Amino acid sequence: MPKMSIKTILDYSPNFNKKKRKINQIKFIIFHYTGMKKESEAINKLTNIHSKVSCHYLIKKNGKIITMVPNSYIAWHAGISSWKNFKSLNKDSIGIEISNPGHNFKYRNFSKQQIQSILRLSNFLIKKFKIDKKNILGHSDIAPNRKKDPGEKFPWQYLSKFGVGKWHSLSSKTLKKKRMEKINIMEEKIFYKNLIKIGYPKKILNKKTLVSSFQRRYRQDLINGKIDLECLLLSKNLAK
Repeated sequence: MPKMSIKTILDYSPNFNKKKRKINQIKFIIFHYTGMKKESEAINKLTNIHSKVSCHYLIKKNGKIITMVPNSYIAWHAGISSWKNFKSLNKDSIGIEISNPGHNFKYRNFSKQQIQSILRLSNFLIKKFKIDKKNILGHSDIAPNRKKDPGEKFPWQYLSKFGVGKWHSLSSKTLKKKRMEKINIMEEKIFYKNLIKIGYPKKILNKKTLVSSFQRRYRQDLINGKIDLECLLLSKNLAK
């Protein structure tokens, strides 16, 4: 069988668990943005022993991919996190950082080169580790109390056309008609139940951040933290 590989630059981080993990433990791909003003600062932070953070791959603005931690080791990217019955997802996931200043420093669109690299790298990892598309997530999905990345400019819908991540199957025309339509208390409860079915954490400190996280992923043109009929329909479709 030919050995699968992808061309990357090596810039190893010292921040990882020294014990190797079993390859069948890898079930998730988690996307992040770097959230720093300069790309060079982000690379320095991820490779600095004192920062205690790292990732498996970093995708630069020009689309070049840096390997920071080999796949068989646990990188430190997810922190306190959960999805379905999984807790602290570092041990079960591959972390991919994408160079972008993020919400605190003039959040911008991801470059075309970055998007092509996300597709190449993701498809390589999906094949290699047999990752289910439902398990391709953003940091804000698994830690909605703390995180907003990779954010509403991350091209989830486009990536889903190539099997990278899950998207809904509803027409945007149907959805737009239901936007801002109020729902009742029963429907609100159904919405939260659907989110738990999808995988979102059960214990949430702030419901508004959870709703915003869901919108950041599946309704990227309006993030207001409010549940309307459009959000309810999206949640039903995705929970199926």
